[in-house]
Amino acid sequence: MTTSFDLFGTLVDAERPDDPANAVADALERRGVAVPDDWQAAYRQPHADVEPGAERPLPVHVAEALASRGVDADAEAVEAATLAAFDRPVSRREGALEAIDAAARCGPVAVLSNCSVSGLVERALARAGLDGRFDVVVASVDCGWRKPDERAFRAVADALGVAPECLVHVGDKPETDGGVEALGGRALLLTETPLSEIPAALGVEP
Repeated sequence: MTTSFDLFGTLVDAERPDDPANAVADALERRGVAVPDDWQAAYRQPHADVEPGAERPLPVHVAEALASRGVDADAEAVEAATLAAFDRPVSRREGALEAIDAAARCGPVAVLSNCSVSGLVERALARAGLDGRFDVVVASVDCGWRKPDERAFRAVADALGVAPECLVHVGDKPETDGGVEALGGRALLLTETPLSEIPAALGVEP
């Protein structure tokens, strides 16, 4: 058995900025990037056509939002500012370690997370004391596709070296994490099976 876990809302709880646009603006200004007066509008405005299911890296969007207002910002500064804006406190959810350990007793274990900021998934895992516990970590910003798109699940299955139908995916959102079922895999949703019951659902004895 091969298991993948969603991260945010499943294994960890993470603080999010109340106003993402302002959080990004503050981080940009700390790095010397001029933020336009109508930044809220620029941030919320789409600046490219995106294929359904595709993940568009947030730093790319931020750079394009700045460019739309005549601001030519350094790419590294934009990347660092975007990460800083969302790199907030993270807490490991009760039962997460037990669920991961149970899955590891069955076979390879991965994280498959929707996240548009490079490096944020890895930082969240480290903050929660979960880094090093997975054979594979796949974020949508890296593979290019967001759950429930089949290509996101194929990406993690390919990284694990298994067929998608062999994947058991654990997550908290039926509308995204349930997408594994379209490929013949099995979804274990926290809306139906609490995290504390995942070991038993995987057939692992206490």
